[in-house]
This record gives sequence, structure tokens and C-alpha cells, in this order.
Amino acid sequence: MYAFLTGPMLWLSFAIFVIGCAWRVVNYVKGLSWQLDRVPYGCNKDLAVKGALRSIFHWLIPYASASWRQKPVFAAAFFLLHIGLVLVPIFLYAHVMVVAERFGVSWPTLPDGLADILTILAVAAGVFILLRRFGLSEVRIITTPHDLWIMAISLAPLVTGFVAAHQAGDNSGWLLAHIVTGEIWLIAIPFTKLSHVVLFFCSRAQIGVDFGVKRGGQRGRGIVW
Repeated sequence: MYAFLTGPMLWLSFAIFVIGCAWRVVNYVKGLSWQLDRVPYGCNKDLAVKGALRSIFHWLIPYASASWRQKPVFAAAFFLLHIGLVLVPIFLYAHVMVVAERFGVSWPTLPDGLADILTILAVAAGVFILLRRFGLSEVRIITTPHDLWIMAISLAPLVTGFVAAHQAGDNSGWLLAHIVTGEIWLIAIPFTKLSHVVLFFCSRAQIGVDFGVKRGGQRGRGIVW
């Protein structure tokens, strides 16, 4: 079972993840319309690129945007969750060794102690975000079962991986559970709200182009706004 999950199933999971995310990006770009969005895609490229990059990096830096500063506790939880979900899987020693064995490539890894801390903080942040959804009426009213499932799918690989790494004795059951939940997470990304893994960059770039061009001095210069 382990060989299958870390072999053919891992290949299939990554293939679905990569192809599915590419499909979401292509569909997003194809759906853009300068007439509808009132954004002049394709012209004023210097302003557009600068605006897109500024928008993306501004939101990737904690508290760089006004929205993050307005909700500092939520912002901290948001970044802790995403750091745990992104950095730990990519740089965990055990994961890098599996990739090196199966695909023949490797890269630097996180110290195990730091990976443990990031995992615990990420799980705590996820629980906080869930409690916030139920505690704040403005968030609770837009919360659906889909949102709860997404959080469960996201936290399951962290929890099972942490237990598998620290449980004494035979932990093959937890290890298999960790691998399965991790692959479910990868497969779910293109088909759920988890697609913001790639669509975040698309939407922030689109907004950045809008601001970069319109606020960059091109208003009224032969462009229909």
C-alpha cells in the first residue's frame, strides 16, 4: 500500500493538481473582458506589470495592506495557517526524501523542530479561523458546509503527519492516513475554493492592472472607462 501511495497515486495526485490548476488559470484568463471589467488588458504594459506585481507582493507581506492591518489577529492566523500548509510540506525532510527517491530531485529542508512548531501553529490558526466563522455573525452568515470541509481537508494532513512523526511504535496506520489525506488535499485544490492557491495570483494581478493603469495617469486618454 505504501509503495502504491507514494508511487502511482502520488504521480496521479500531482498530475491532477498541476493540470487542474493550469485549467483554472486558463479559464480565468479567458474570462477576462476589458469591456466588462473596464480594464485595458494588453495596453500600457509597463504600468500594468508594475501594478500587478505591486498588488501581489503587497498582499503576500503580513500587514502590508490596510485590510490586514484592520484585522491583525485574523491576519496572523491566516499567515500562520498558510505558512504551515505551504512551507512544511515543501521543505519537510521526510517529504523531500520521498520526492528525491521517486523523482530524483531534492532541495534544502527545514529543521524538524521548526517544522513541528509551524505545524502546531498552523493547526491552531485553522481552529481559530473555524471558531471565528461561528463566532462572528458577518462571517457565520456566509459560511457553508463546503467551507468546513475545506478546512478539514486542509488540516487533516498536518494533524496526521504530526501524529505519525511523534507516535511511538508502529505508526504505519497514521503514516498511510497522512499520505492519503495529503493526496486528497492535492486533488481537491483545482476543484474547490482551495484553487485560490493559483487564482489568488490571477485576481491580485487583475486588480493590480486595474489600479496600475487607471491610477497611473491613463484615465481619459482614449480608453473607454
